[in-house]
Amino acid sequence: MTEQIPDTKMLVARDLKKIYPGSSQPAVKGFNISITEREIFGLLGPNGAGKTTAISMMSTLMKPTSGSVTIYGIDIVRYPQEVKKLIGYVPQEVALYPNLSARENLRFLGRVSGLRGKALEQRISECIDFVGLEEHADHYVYAYSGGMKRRANLAAGILNKPKVLFLDEPTVGIDPQSRNLILEKLSSIKESTTMVYTTHYIGEVEGLCSSVAIMDAGGIIAEGTPEELIKRIPGCANLEDVFIALTGKHLRD
Repeated sequence: MTEQIPDTKMLVARDLKKIYPGSSQPAVKGFNISITEREIFGLLGPNGAGKTTAISMMSTLMKPTSGSVTIYGIDIVRYPQEVKKLIGYVPQEVALYPNLSARENLRFLGRVSGLRGKALEQRISECIDFVGLEEHADHYVYAYSGGMKRRANLAAGILNKPKVLFLDEPTVGIDPQSRNLILEKLSSIKESTTMVYTTHYIGEVEGLCSSVAIMDAGGIIAEGTPEELIKRIPGCANLEDVFIALTGKHLRD
């Protein structure tokens, strides 16, 4: 018998808004999503749409100007330390110390998270193996290729076995082999990890995400499964057609 996945809304964002100091326009406004446990939720949008700001607020890195986010019912603004125990974050930029090895980076991050001793070392080995860096675990990060840095970045994000994993363009600028490995590994943990995933690669969303929200000008302009969005917009054969139809063809620099 196939295991039934409970319809548990584990991440709920309500009317999120962010106005940066000195700006007259919000970077994010009226942002509302509700994500079910074990879902991979994709955020698509052109440059400047507000994806990184939205994901930064939901992952406790940035306080919203207004609105609320709860993860497993816990308010992220009121109880950020409790929420941080439940989440992992893979940022757009590689967040590793270049003059340390991958193993040393993970050991430092693990200790910050409260892991110690054999449990920490075992988890470090698991994460290194998971991203295919066994042969390079003790080499300095500055000597890594772009793909290796991205894979080490992912290892850092999953070190604490997060219930919710936020990924902000985790495959940008890397070789196809590393991209494929990252996507395969993310797919392999979807039964135990809920994910919020931003990317410019629309094919990744079609292959990985169960639900998608398209953002533009700080707000969500469409939401649904990839199949629903394709059917909803006349003349669209794929998600890229939907994206262009909704956000336009003009350049976003």
